[in-house]
Amino acid sequence: QPRQEMLAALFAEMPGIAPEDITILIATGTHRTNTQAELEAMLGRDIACRYRVVNHDSRDRASLACIGRTSTGVAVHLNRAWINADIRITTGFVEPHFFAGFSGGPKMVAPGLAGLDTVLVLHDAQRIGHPNATWGITEGNPIHDDVREIARMAGVDFSVDVTLNRDQKITAVFAGELFAEHRAACEAAMRDAMRAVDAPFDVVLTTNSGFPLDQNLYQAVKGMSAAAKVVKPGGTIVCAAECRDGLPAHGSYGEVLASQSSPEKLLAMITSPGYSIPDQWQVQIQAQLQMKATVMVKTGGLTPDAVRAAHFQPVDDVGAAVCDAMRHAGPHATLCVLPHGPQTIPYLR
Repeated sequence: QPRQEMLAALFAEMPGIAPEDITILIATGTHRTNTQAELEAMLGRDIACRYRVVNHDSRDRASLACIGRTSTGVAVHLNRAWINADIRITTGFVEPHFFAGFSGGPKMVAPGLAGLDTVLVLHDAQRIGHPNATWGITEGNPIHDDVREIARMAGVDFSVDVTLNRDQKITAVFAGELFAEHRAACEAAMRDAMRAVDAPFDVVLTTNSGFPLDQNLYQAVKGMSAAAKVVKPGGTIVCAAECRDGLPAHGSYGEVLASQSSPEKLLAMITSPGYSIPDQWQVQIQAQLQMKATVMVKTGGLTPDAVRAAHFQPVDDVGAAVCDAMRHAGPHATLCVLPHGPQTIPYLR
């Protein structure tokens, strides 16, 4: 994301505000905090060293403040520095999101700056399993509905979002009132990054759009989820992802995967009353698509046994795997190829 350019443009419009009066919050959600080197790469050395930069930590209760409950009963715990700020500005990148509809906008507040307990409810099994909790849908999506309400409760004074092309270059900038600008950004992202198809396919070949997006299997689920939108029930998804970071070793994804022997059992566990653990949402989406189609994975970052342990079928040769799946589907088999994985989302008309 072009964070450095976005911040520089904002700061240029605020010449009377001293750097020491500005706090840059990194909206990490439940992910790990960034190192100083990563912050400098993300923001540029000048901004990272000149301004107060704070990694949000969803597990640090002392850094959180409760501002009430949403109409659906979600207890809203947000970063205290955000709540206490006199002026609140979000910056983000808008693209289709596999369960929140679109990224950016209100998602920068929650889950971006939310406490773990809040995120676990926002990403619970009931919401993740809702048919509208998917790519490109915001209205009637229970996750996005809650996210918008939390952003209203928290208050956002100004918002800037961008859309990007596959070369990570800015294609458009949207700024102003949070919900109006985000709606316009989502419409642009829908036109640029989503394509309607007339019928589902027997075989879908996908990726996670290369490094850094395919750095681990957890992230590669997004490319598989894009493929699942248009694969026939009982069809085949073949995913090529490097996964140089493995599952990864951090987070709860691997722990949840290893706790059951099949996607069916994983889904039953995750949807059971009272079950709640970070990263369960990724495993739930993975299990749902694995129950819809056979999923094969080509990767150099995991051993075949590790791929099997994640309930996928390992393959050595992508071309051979696709040809075998096409032969298995019959003489009139159809194939969809998603070379950019989750950066171009197909959907049924």
